[in-house]
Amino acid sequence: MVVGRGRLRPVAGMRTTLGNPHPGLQYEICTGSRAQARTRPTVARMGASYGQFCPVAKAMELLDERWTLLVVRELVCGSERFNDLRRGLPRMSPSLLSRRLQQLTRAGVVERVQTGTDVRYVLTPAGAELRTVVEAVGAWGTRWVGELGDEELDPQLLLWDMRRNMDLDAVPDRRTVIALRFTDVPAPTRDWWLVVDAGEVDVCDQDPGFPVSVTIESTLRRMTEVWRGDVSWSDAVRTRTIGVDGPERLRRAVPTWFTWSVFAAVPRPA
Repeated sequence: MVVGRGRLRPVAGMRTTLGNPHPGLQYEICTGSRAQARTRPTVARMGASYGQFCPVAKAMELLDERWTLLVVRELVCGSERFNDLRRGLPRMSPSLLSRRLQQLTRAGVVERVQTGTDVRYVLTPAGAELRTVVEAVGAWGTRWVGELGDEELDPQLLLWDMRRNMDLDAVPDRRTVIALRFTDVPAPTRDWWLVVDAGEVDVCDQDPGFPVSVTIESTLRRMTEVWRGDVSWSDAVRTRTIGVDGPERLRRAVPTWFTWSVFAAVPRPA
């Protein structure tokens, strides 16, 4: 079964104007007793009010509901369709995902774009500015909340993140199949395949039936640690906590086929 496929189109970063970090907003300096501010675009509050004028409190009224910032994370990473968002949030119920998308749309963070039967969820300029928030929170979590519980290890999420971080220019210019086996995972979710063909990447949880180019075998925990940057690929291969089987040329090339997690390069405390 194919559980995910297609190209991703990352959302472009926002540019700012020197002296005004929000060039889309308008300001007016007024004198006298009848000062009137020009209207400016705003986002609507989603959750209950904290009763504070602090901008952090105002932002959290929108962002601190469960799963909300993770939905934004998936949108920042380039997922635009409902099923793709679900694959990046496999433990979030479809009904709750739908509700959060509706809330973010009403708030002005997301725009729902429909062309015929095709529906996409696209970040607005206000939503795109949250990229730096997601990256900062992720970097902080990498540095200071590094402990992983067994319940947090998820092969589906790992494969989906690997799929969207493949360097298609580095993969051989023919169908390439990467088989992954997680030795510490129950049989139904032990084996996975990444199929790269014609500029697209499929994630399969059943044998796609194509010849395997290279096989990676490890525990789910070790592969997750390598993906996060907690352990280097070379150290894992050297200590044989990751095994790679296939032609030598492909075995050596495997780590170059991925751009790896954006947080893998975050410095850890000594």
